[in-house]
Amino acid sequence: MSRPTCAGSPTRSGGTKPTTGWREDSDVGRAVRPRRPLSGTQFSLRRGRYEADVASVGASLRTLPFDGRDLVVPFEADELRPSFRGLTLAPWPNRVVGGAYRLAGVDHQLPITEPDRGHALHGLAIWTDYEPREASSDRVVLAATIEPQAGYPWRVEVSTPFSLDDHGLVQTVTGRNVGSGNAPWGTGPHPYLVGGRGRVDDWELELPAADVLSVSGDLLVPTGLVAVDAEDPARFDFRRPRRLGNARIDHAFTTLAREEDGTVRVRLRADRTGVEITFDATCPWVQVHTADADDRIGLAVEPMTCAPDAFNSGTGLVLLEPGEAHTAGWRIAAID
Repeated sequence: MSRPTCAGSPTRSGGTKPTTGWREDSDVGRAVRPRRPLSGTQFSLRRGRYEADVASVGASLRTLPFDGRDLVVPFEADELRPSFRGLTLAPWPNRVVGGAYRLAGVDHQLPITEPDRGHALHGLAIWTDYEPREASSDRVVLAATIEPQAGYPWRVEVSTPFSLDDHGLVQTVTGRNVGSGNAPWGTGPHPYLVGGRGRVDDWELELPAADVLSVSGDLLVPTGLVAVDAEDPARFDFRRPRRLGNARIDHAFTTLAREEDGTVRVRLRADRTGVEITFDATCPWVQVHTADADDRIGLAVEPMTCAPDAFNSGTGLVLLEPGEAHTAGWRIAAID
C-alpha cells in the first residue's frame, strides 16, 4: 500500500521518497520536522503501464506518464504549481466575471484572483491542502471543505478520488452541501495535455464541438454562442482531426457530439502517439487553451459542468440543496 510522501530525496517519477517522524539538526542538536514540498503531500500511483503523482495542494494531478511518456505537462513536487497545472476546480471552473454575481436576490462579491482581467478565477480551492481519506498503490481519495466566506457563504465538502486502471487515470469530483441554503456549484479539471513530441503547433486536435462561446477581447467576457464553422473555422472547427498550427484559443466549447455510451472524446495526437480525455453528460462544456504564455508546451483541455461565468448566466450551474451532492468525472488515457 502506498503512503503519503513528505520531503525527501527525488524518485524517478519526480515525487519524493517517504520521510517520516523527526530528524536531528546536526548543527544545533535539536529535532526538527521534515519540510513538506511546496505542492503538499505526495501520492504516487502505479498500475500496468501507467504512473501518476497527485499532490494534496489543490488536489493536483502532478504527473501522468505512460511507458515513461508524459500525457500531461508535469511539475516538480517542490515547485509552486505553475499555470494551474492539474488543479481540481471548485466550486466553479473558469471565471466569474468581475467576481460579482447575484443569487436569490442577494449580491455577492468574490475576491479578484485574476487581477489582469478583474475576475474570480478557478474557484476557492486553488491552494487548499486536501486531506487523504484512503490511499493504495493505484488509488487515492482526497477531501477538503470549502468554508463559508466573503462572496461564497456556503459550506461544501469536496471529495475527489484519483485512480489508475489498465486504461488510464480516472478522476471524479463530488461536491456536497453540508451547510444551509442552496449552494452554487461547478467543477472540472485543469490538465495540460501533451500530444507527443514537439509543441501545440505540431499536434493534431480532434474536438467534436459544434458551438464555441465567443468572448470580448483580452478580458474574455462571454458574449454569446456561435457555430464553430461560422466565426473563424480555422481557429475553432476541429470536428475533423487537424493540426493546430498557430491557432490561439482560450475558449469554451459546447454542443458536443457524444458516442453511443454518452461519452465525449477529445483527442490530441503527434505522429502515431497521443492522449485523449473522455467525459460524460455531467460535463456539457469543455475549455480549450493553447497556453501561449507557457510557450505552448501543452494544450489545456478542461471538461466543465457549467459554462464560464455560470454564477451570472446560470448556464449549467448546479444549485446544491442542503445535504445534496453532485458528482462529475473524466478519464485521461494514452493513444498508443
